[in-house]
Parts: sequence; structure tokens; C-alpha cells
Amino acid sequence: MVIPRLVIAAPSSGSGKTTVATGLMAALRARGLRVSPHKVGPDYIDPGYHALACGRPGRNLDPWLVGEERIAPLFLHGARGCDIAVVEGVMGLFDGRGESDFASTAHLARLLDAPVVLVVDAARQSRSVAAVVHGFATFDPRVRVGGVILNRVGSDRHEELCRAALAGHPVLGVIRRDDAVATPSRHLGLIPAAEREAEAVAAVARLGELVARSCDLDALVRLAATAPALPGAAWDPEEEVVRSGGPSGTGRAGAAGRTGPAGAGRGRGAADRSAGPYAGEHRGERGRKVVAVAGGAAFTFGYAEHVELLRAAGAEVAVFDPLHDERLPDGAGAIVVGGGFPEVYAAQLAANEPLRERVAAFDGPIAAECAGLLYLCEELDGRRMCGRVPGVARMTPRLTLGYREAVALRDSPLTRAGERLRGHEFHRTAVEGIGEPLLRWEGGADGYGDALVTASYLHLHWAGAPRLAQRLVSSSRSPSVLR
Repeated sequence: MVIPRLVIAAPSSGSGKTTVATGLMAALRARGLRVSPHKVGPDYIDPGYHALACGRPGRNLDPWLVGEERIAPLFLHGARGCDIAVVEGVMGLFDGRGESDFASTAHLARLLDAPVVLVVDAARQSRSVAAVVHGFATFDPRVRVGGVILNRVGSDRHEELCRAALAGHPVLGVIRRDDAVATPSRHLGLIPAAEREAEAVAAVARLGELVARSCDLDALVRLAATAPALPGAAWDPEEEVVRSGGPSGTGRAGAAGRTGPAGAGRGRGAADRSAGPYAGEHRGERGRKVVAVAGGAAFTFGYAEHVELLRAAGAEVAVFDPLHDERLPDGAGAIVVGGGFPEVYAAQLAANEPLRERVAAFDGPIAAECAGLLYLCEELDGRRMCGRVPGVARMTPRLTLGYREAVALRDSPLTRAGERLRGHEFHRTAVEGIGEPLLRWEGGADGYGDALVTASYLHLHWAGAPRLAQRLVSSSRSPSVLR
């Protein structure tokens, strides 16, 4: 399948990848192109802005979490029906897991056979940008750097000096310093788009205008068109579920569909429906099991493929907002509480006592990760939470970050004793008093598990382990047994 595509990379974090990638997506969409947005790595926040720019879910591509063999199929799945795809990189171009470039932007560019556009922060340098670009363009001959976009250029003279030094390397754009396009951040990075609502929409529009007037869009489209066809078929959630031992013929999960966030709990406190990962939540066929997925401003982290796998496994997905909804969705037979920022909304979550009590008393399976773990604990920063998991959570000054290869120590709704799972940890909180951990890895342990609860700090990508979706749906309460 031929999908024109570009990988937006940089020498280091903070060079302007998100500005350029999001702005390019918005600018190309404004031209009438159907743009498929992607992000290298486990990041949840950037894809929210990508979704606003493109009007379809932003999708992550991470070979550590899902396996190298799934990268091209997942890319083709996300890009169905699109005219062009833009992939935002992570960190520096060659920065991967540990001492290798595995899971780096360069690794993804090779797996997708895609040309790279290098975003270089030109502030405080001029001719030296040529040495930087030369080094990155020649470091790995398997990676094709097809052009450069200069960021934070200060003046016409500054631009002239940079362009002269870069003779032989196509300069596809020059972006001047512009504080008006800055996006606010906090302790884990950018503030998610779903929390900023109208502000985020306006910010993305400004980025699109900035890139449209600063970059050669025609040249970028031509470069994307040089990417060859990718072999193989697009990822299919139904086939993945069947291979994992699940049902067949359960109703096809839409590849793109109507976009919507982990969001609007019955219309209250909702972000713009194009800003989140949960595409097209809807009421399913009568009799199908219902999986309630937490959304809203406090729980914005999720992968679109999770919902697609749940539907492929035979479930109806219903989104609820723990900040506002006092009841779980009708007929809920299982609960998923993903990542986000409950520490920012602890007072509001604590104030919603009716929902906390219902979650505490829920007698179906619950899958929770990171923010979901905190919500299930007894307390978070002194505020009452659901009390479903023994333990007290609190904010800390220490950032815990990294890939983990964990071994499950016992069975739970998602895990089986002795099974290995790959995940990613990213938080500034700690939980005390949780008891024996559910998961263990080299140098650490984490999580709580029992017959009905799987809760840990690890973010998992179910596309890399579709059996997790099938297990959750299989263990869900059926509508016929609901009280």
C-alpha cells in the first residue's frame, strides 16, 4: 500500500518537533488533504494535538510496546483512506532504548521506509547548523534525511547565514521566533489538548498558519511522495482478537470513524470530540457486554487501538467522566481507567462520592493503569478516592520514567502468573501500603492484582498483547446477570 509519509525528527528534545509536526498536519488539512497523524513512542499528549489538527485519532508507533512486526501494519491501519501521513518523532533522531537506537525515531523511519525532515533549533548558532545537519544526515546511511526546517530563526541575516551554510541540504522551511505559539506545560509535559478545549483548538490553528507561511508545503508533499509502498496488510483488530483466542465475526471496529476523546461524560465537562484517543464511542448491539472507559479531563491518556480491540472482542464501549458522572454507564460489566492527571483534579474526583462508591462496590473486572491506579487507591494527596486498592498515593518531586519488561506474579483479570508484559512507566507519584506487587521487573516491582482488579503504573499497549482485551471482555459481567 502506498501512503505518502514524512517523519519529523530533530537532533534533541526541545527543538520544535511538536510545533512543526502539528502545524504541518493542520496546514495540510487546511489544503484539503486527509492527513493521518502518528507519534513515535508511548507519548499520550502530543497525539491529542495531532487529533485536533487532523480530525482523526492520533496514533502511537512504538516497537518496544507492540513489536517491530506490527509497526507497518498499525501505520497502514491508521492511515486508511488518507492522502498523506505525518509522523512526529521522539527525543533526538537516534535516541532509543538504552545503548541502542531501538524504538528511536530513526528506527521507525527505517521500519516505515520514510524520508526524515530534520527540525533544527537555529537559535544561538548560524554556520554551525551545517555541521549538525551533516552529522545527522551521514550518521546512519539507512536513514534518509530529505530536508531541513530551521526553527527559531531571529532575522533575515540569520536566515541568510544558515541557508548559505546548508548548501546541498534542502531547506524546506524557516520558522521565526514566535512566543505566541507556545503551549503551556506542567510536571509531565504539555497540558493535554482535552483539558484546554477551545484554547487548544486555537493553538493548533495558529500552528497551522505558522507552518503554512514558513514552510514549502509543496516541497514537503513531494518529499512524502518519494516513500515507497509498504508490503503487507493493515492491522486488523478482529484478526488480532481471533489469533489471541477470541471470537470471530463480532462486528468490525472502524479504522478511523467518527473521532472522539476519552471525554464527554454524557455531555458534561467534555473536550472537543476530535481531541482524544477513543474514536466514535457508541451504543452497541443489544446483549453485547458493556465496557465502561473513564474519560474526561482527568483521564486523557489512551490508545485508540484499545477501544477497537474491545469492540472486536465483542464489547460495547461506553465512556464516562469521573469528574461529573455520578453513575457508571448503564449495563457496565467491566471498567477501564487509563492514564491522565487525577492529581490535578483530586478535589473534584473526591467530591464525586456517588461514583466513587459505585466503583468501590463494582463486582466486575477493573483494569487500571497509572492514573487509574491512583483513582482506585484509598487516598490521593490526602483526598478520598475509591478505596478499591489498598494504598495511599501522593505526589513526589521524583520523575519515574522508562520502558519495563515485567513478569506477572499472579493471575488477575488481565495477567497470568509467569507471563511477560512490556510497558512504559511515566509518573511523579508514589503509592505506599499496596502490599505484595502484581508485577516485577529488573530493578523494580509494582501493581495490585486480585480476582477482579488489575492496577499498576505500567502503561500497556494492547495492540502488542491483544489477549488483554479479550480477557477483559471474557471476564466481564453479561447484561443478563446485571442487577
